[in-house]
Amino acid sequence: MTSVTVNGRRRELPDEATVEQAVSDAGAPAAGRGVAVAVDGQVVPRAQWERTRLREGQQVEVLRAVQGG
Repeated sequence: MTSVTVNGRRRELPDEATVEQAVSDAGAPAAGRGVAVAVDGQVVPRAQWERTRLREGQQVEVLRAVQGG
């Protein structure tokens, strides 16, 4: 298991976990529409989520756009 922080909460993800798995763990839509991700402060483009592996101790922020007024 790999321990990372997702939106301020410590999570245990499978070894070789990807950004895409962290997004799913955060409850964001799988398609990624309206979602932005940063790993250790660096934005990860949607096209790279599936192949960007997470390492022990990394900080992942998953942000979702919300409409409303």
